[in-house]
Amino acid sequence: MESTRQLKVARLVQKEMAEIFQRECGGMFNRALISVTIVRISPDLSFAKVYLSIFGTEDKEATIEMVKDHHNELRRKLGSRVGKQLRIVPDIAFYLDDSVDYAQKINELLNK
Repeated sequence: MESTRQLKVARLVQKEMAEIFQRECGGMFNRALISVTIVRISPDLSFAKVYLSIFGTEDKEATIEMVKDHHNELRRKLGSRVGKQLRIVPDIAFYLDDSVDYAQKINELLNK
């Protein structure tokens, strides 16, 4: 069970990362639309797992690898936004959230 502080920090990181992907990195990742779906924060608030949904591109794996390659730049942008609110800017790991694709596949199977 996550603490109230973990949930607040997770929401803050999710909101700020979504704005970073939407406003500052629009053309950086093959013009793909990247949505931050879930953020999980470690109990000591030093590590965040960020789950991303990627739309508008066929090769989602390549796009997530590009995001991982820009890890340091994205963390720096996050730090500039939340530096006054958090004592430690969490280290970030990005993961592909394929729950939307899975739900779509199940829906297609049910409609056959």
